[in-house]
Amino acid sequence: MNCGGLIIPTEAEVWQCYTLCCWTTKLYKPVNLVRLDERTGNICFLAAEEIIIEIYPDGDWRYINE
Repeated sequence: MNCGGLIIPTEAEVWQCYTLCCWTTKLYKPVNLVRLDERTGNICFLAAEEIIIEIYPDGDWRYINE
């Protein structure tokens, strides 16, 4: 969502990010980075060294394998 030139995450993104952070830390994996991609409006989530997740504005998410 664009709010006066500032990109902010949607409510669905925020709740999904919170849920995924909780699940990840229950597995004793550190959450290293959570970043809102200003180009797409998606949240990018990096946990441990191998978990990369992208969260879409509607709350859906996917693993990104490189």
